[in-house]
Amino acid sequence: QVQLVESGGGLVQAGEALRLSCTARGTIFSINHIGWYRQTPGNQRELVAVIRSGGWTDYADSVKGRLTISRGNARNTVYLQMNNLKPEDTGVYYCNANIKEGWGTRSDDYWGQGTQVTVSS
Repeated sequence: QVQLVESGGGLVQAGEALRLSCTARGTIFSINHIGWYRQTPGNQRELVAVIRSGGWTDYADSVKGRLTISRGNARNTVYLQMNNLKPEDTGVYYCNANIKEGWGTRSDDYWGQGTQVTVSS
């Protein structure tokens, strides 16, 4: 069983910074990709940033240049450094990972419980 444990959300003012972290725990053979989605009331979750097994990263256009995703020394941890935050960055941020639990098994998507980020103007 795999769990994604998130931390780091909070309330900040526009222009300030936050760092989110997500750790995948449990039986993990490999992580194909791991990243962050954001959801606001009445809307679907949208991709914010993702890092893939080869180290390639992708970002939503709205966050390029301000948010940086990175892997920790423990490869099952990912960080989202959020600089120069804007009110439109407000939302619940969910960690998402595509993980294989064993050799020869299929990979599955897992989600964290979500962490609230609120940016006041």
